[in-house]
Amino acid sequence: MASPSKDKKDSNPIAKACSNCFAAKGKDSATKLSACARCGLVVYCSRDCQRAHWKASHKQHCIAKADRSPQLQNSLDAPNDEATSTAVSKESCVICLNVLSDASRCILPCTHVFHSTCVAELRKFGVNEACPLCRTPLPPGPEKLYEEGVWRFVMIEYLVARGYASWSTLSASAQHEVDAVVAGWQAAAEQGYLPAQDSLGNLYAQGHGVAQSDAKALRWFKMAAEQGHARAQFNVGSLFHHGRGVVQSYTEAMKWYLKASDQGNVEAQCNIRALYQYGQGVPKSGSEAAKWYRKSAEKGHANGQYNLALMYDQGREVPENLGEAAKWYRKAANLGIVLAQLSLGDCYDKGRGLAQNYVEAATWYRKAADQGNDTAQFRMGYLHAMGLTMASR
Repeated sequence: MASPSKDKKDSNPIAKACSNCFAAKGKDSATKLSACARCGLVVYCSRDCQRAHWKASHKQHCIAKADRSPQLQNSLDAPNDEATSTAVSKESCVICLNVLSDASRCILPCTHVFHSTCVAELRKFGVNEACPLCRTPLPPGPEKLYEEGVWRFVMIEYLVARGYASWSTLSASAQHEVDAVVAGWQAAAEQGYLPAQDSLGNLYAQGHGVAQSDAKALRWFKMAAEQGHARAQFNVGSLFHHGRGVVQSYTEAMKWYLKASDQGNVEAQCNIRALYQYGQGVPKSGSEAAKWYRKSAEKGHANGQYNLALMYDQGREVPENLGEAAKWYRKAANLGIVLAQLSLGDCYDKGRGLAQNYVEAATWYRKAADQGNDTAQFRMGYLHAMGLTMASR
């Protein structure tokens, strides 16, 4: 029979993962988790994580065991309410007693977990601005935390964009600012605030002011994705597609791309096309690929427009139609796709789908040539050398 102390520890949901790096107990590097000696409410996998979490936010919210309400402390140590005990053991919100999910949870700085909507209701009605369990004051609202972080982060981005700093070698003061941004955004994200979750995902994916980590990026993107954020859904799909931070899975990639596509994300639509074109995670199907090319093209995605034009030009998966090809080449060319500019010039040069017009041909060849396309440079030079642009006037 297990000792009472062991039962108490195992039933505590916060003892399952490091409060700083979220390494799960018995997995990753967290072979052992040690509780904060002062409050006993949070756990860490190493001293480095404990120091980092203390500086980031825990210092402000750590309440010694002796300073907490004796009645509340006893109820935590030996719960006598059957409903509350059951809720905690199943990781349920102790306010509404419904089961928590990654998308709905709000983790307060004291590490107690509730539904983000339940915490929002506490704020809305002004009911004791403190954690219902340990009485730690609630942090500022997630919107405020996120907005303050945005303003601070924009200043660092400005310095990097102007060449006064670089993400790989930030000054001590700039790094301090980024650390404050991360702490604020993480506090907002743990309260269920979707923009903060997505921004943290981007931060770790790009390694801007933090150690680049696809695994951490996936964690935050997935939180936002599960709340219906289209861009985050695309990013989760992309990480699965390329096996970054997770075992590669085309099936999972397709699942998240479809969710993003349903909300009109054109990049997801283009990637769905690629999965069908190469038969990755789905049966290979040129007709399905063409369908998804058209979806992204009609939403204004330049590469989708160019590839749809190629399909009409070459009669691949759709009947050959040079007029349609020229129409989609023009749309992509106007968005700066160099090969579309070259192809549109070729349509005018040879009268393919359009009335032959050497002046128009030279105009589009020049646009492609200005982007460094040597074929366009040669063809434009040839038209001028042969006097064909003058003959068209």
